[in-house]
Amino acid sequence: DASVYTLLFEKFEQLNIGAVFYIGGNDSMDTADKLSRWAAHNNKEISFIGVPKTIDNDLPVTDHTPGYGSAARYVASTVREIVLDASVYQQPAVTIVELMGRHAGWVTAASSLARKFPGDNPLLIYMPEAPFEMEEFFSDLENALKQSTAVVVCVSEGIRDASGKFICEYSNDVGTDTFGHKMLTGSGKYLENLVKERLGVKVRSVELNVCQRCSSSMLSKTDQKEAIASGAYGVKAALNGASGKMVAFERLDGDDYQIDYVLKDVNVICNQEKCVPATWITADGSDVTEDFIRYARPLIQGEVTVPTEDGVPKFAYRK
Repeated sequence: DASVYTLLFEKFEQLNIGAVFYIGGNDSMDTADKLSRWAAHNNKEISFIGVPKTIDNDLPVTDHTPGYGSAARYVASTVREIVLDASVYQQPAVTIVELMGRHAGWVTAASSLARKFPGDNPLLIYMPEAPFEMEEFFSDLENALKQSTAVVVCVSEGIRDASGKFICEYSNDVGTDTFGHKMLTGSGKYLENLVKERLGVKVRSVELNVCQRCSSSMLSKTDQKEAIASGAYGVKAALNGASGKMVAFERLDGDDYQIDYVLKDVNVICNQEKCVPATWITADGSDVTEDFIRYARPLIQGEVTVPTEDGVPKFAYRK
């Protein structure tokens, strides 16, 4: 609707705004692209710069996105705690942890960082990139129970079968959100009920839900540093006249982890999704390879002391 753009740019001019920094993921980059193209078409001298921020880590043409490192650290730490809790039971037991990820398994893959030694839990990891076949799942689970009395399984909310149907759609509880996307909750609960019926062992499912993206308890120092730096790089780019660009990360070659900040055209980023490479997923689709570990481990490094007030995290707020 052109009237929306007209009104928006009138507000920009009234407020003397010369640059807009749009922070977010796929949908946000789409907005930055539309605004920059409208500005160029109508000779408006306002810069539009996309600054990436999504725990989903699914933006193309960037090594990773701010937010992912902290989410990965939270997932690895929380799954490790779940593994320790599960280990106390002497009877065969399965714990299914459902993690975020509609089409990309980056967050779920981070659960592999919880392992302390080869063969440690989580013994099975399933992501949307590999077709989820129910009979293979039960076979994997039975083999895992032979290895360990307590088995922890991590699954993405968006796991789907070979036909592309989400596993949670087999449940009757699936709705849609305001964007018309299917609300993919319940994969873990659905599998929990099936495992109870099929194997007759003790089973519980855990859904980490929004805590993966809003918790401040496990911030990665690397992630925080890169988030600040990418914002600063975006400001410099706007001051130099750039528009219709997104700040991207390029990982440098070498044993030590280093990245460069670069600009990429936002129109090749928006409405695209970067999935976990097939070569980083094991052939049977139930785990990640060492390539993913090498990629992700540097992103979760470093401690951040979160300011507190009366014993709880202190956040900026507006009454």
